[in-house]
Parts: sequence; structure tokens; C-alpha cells
Amino acid sequence: MQVTMHEDIESVLYSEEDIARRVHEMGQAITADYADKAEEGITVISVLCGGAVFMTDLVRAINLPIAMDFMAVSSYGNAAQSSGVVRIIKDLTHEIAGRHVIIAEDIIDSGLTLNYLLDILAARNPASIAVAALLKKQVPNQAEVDCKYLGFECPNEFVVGYGLDFAEKYRNLPYVGILKPEVYKK
Repeated sequence: MQVTMHEDIESVLYSEEDIARRVHEMGQAITADYADKAEEGITVISVLCGGAVFMTDLVRAINLPIAMDFMAVSSYGNAAQSSGVVRIIKDLTHEIAGRHVIIAEDIIDSGLTLNYLLDILAARNPASIAVAALLKKQVPNQAEVDCKYLGFECPNEFVVGYGLDFAEKYRNLPYVGILKPEVYKK
């Protein structure tokens, strides 16, 4: 008998409809906030791989001319918890100096990776940097991260779906769900 990905999910936290509604609201807020900044240039940066699904929907909800770019950083590997060591795997393709940058992040967990990324990008002299995160996990000792656009506060559970993965699986689920512990504690 073949096991489907859905059978590995303990419960659904945010449905496909919940996510679509909230991402649309975030896009409207960004459109309003950046309407007078479009001439200077707006770049939305996705943190790969998890942020790509969120960014795709977010940019379609922004009614302004924007550029898109991608970075890949890693602090997890195939582990269930961050290693604390951040590596840049893929850097930006385009310059961001003088542009307004919005980082489209799938989840703020410890906050360490995102703070590291914010420091790296700030050194490249953008006009501004803001964070748009789908989820902010409620975890103890989380680093302080200024998240201007937030989809949902998330309980301290191992979540997957809508770009979020465990060992490169479950990203294609259309919702965000809690992964059964027996799956990631094998």
C-alpha cells in the first residue's frame, strides 16, 4: 500500500483558502505602502527553496512593477532543527543598491538565518529592506526580527507544506500542516 504525503500530516493549520486570503491581503498592504516608491525600484527576494511558493503568490498580489530575485541559504540540511551555521548557496543575480527590497520568507523560526541575511543585504545599500513572512513560529529565545508583513503566527510545531519541507519533501502540499513526529524522528 502506497502512503500519500497527506497521511503524514497530523493536522492542517492553515488551509489553501486561508493562505490565499492572507497572502492577497499582504500583497494589498505592500501595494499601498510602496505605491510612491515604485520609481526607485522594488525587488522582492525569495529565500529558496521554501519561500518560492509564497513569493510566487505574493508578487501576483502586488499591483506595482517589481523585480524578482532569489537567494538560497541553508542552516538545516536534512535535520529537523537549525544547525546554527548559515551558508549562502546561491547569491542574488542583480544589484539591489538604491532599490526597495522585500524579503519573501516562508517561516521565521529561530530568526538567526533571517538576521544573517538581513545583515548581508543591508551591506549592499538598498533604499530599504522589509520582511514579508508567511509564518512566524512561536519559539523560545527567538532572535528579534522586524517583520513588516506577517501571514500567521505559528505554534511551535514541525510544519510542512506550501513550500515548507522536511528533507525536501512536502513542499507541494497546498496547505500548511503539522508533520507527525514519527515521520521526522525516524
